[in-house]
Amino acid sequence: MSKIIFNEHQMKLLENNENVDHVSERSIAYTPAFKIKAVKENLEGKAPSQIFIENGFEIEIIGAEKPRSCLKRWRKTFKQFGEEGFLTERRGKGSTGRPTSEEVSVEDNLRKAEARIKYLEAELEFLKKLDELERQASKKRK
Repeated sequence: MSKIIFNEHQMKLLENNENVDHVSERSIAYTPAFKIKAVKENLEGKAPSQIFIENGFEIEIIGAEKPRSCLKRWRKTFKQFGEEGFLTERRGKGSTGRPTSEEVSVEDNLRKAEARIKYLEAELEFLKKLDELERQASKKRK
């Protein structure tokens, strides 16, 4: 998150930009359409600050590093999920989260169960040895 804190006037200016979804004192949420457009233009060779300026942002307000850091994050999302990555929410209540046991294959479940059994058997052997050593130590003390 940026260290910049926006005042009321700056927040209103940013909210009036069609590429902004919403603004708080500390952050700007950009529209998915702008993110997609910005990533595509950046991949074609346009500089991050140039993209932001051409789309109505004042670098003095948002900060000189904001365009570069946003595009770095957006390119990563675009590379991983494509355009769909900007259109679907992957955080919070709307997130699909980790796969449930139904989505995990039978082979994966079997492999995990076998690994767990192996671990528990090794743990049991360790506890047996520990118990035997404690018995031997108590015999020596007597």
